[in-house]
Amino acid sequence: MKPSELRALTIEELKQKEQDLRRELFNLRFQLATGEIENPMRIRTLRKDIARVLTIMTEKSVSG
Repeated sequence: MKPSELRALTIEELKQKEQDLRRELFNLRFQLATGEIENPMRIRTLRKDIARVLTIMTEKSVSG
């Protein structure tokens, strides 16, 4: 997910996006524990996406 796409979202949409990403990360961790995960690199990608969302939320709250 590109930062430019995230900057176009509102704070509420960013909060929802963060919740969705965290839910997906939670499910992937379960798959990892049970050994049925297809793409383990997706965990890294999700963690970075969550960090991007949080960064942009901070930017918006400080500047807005």
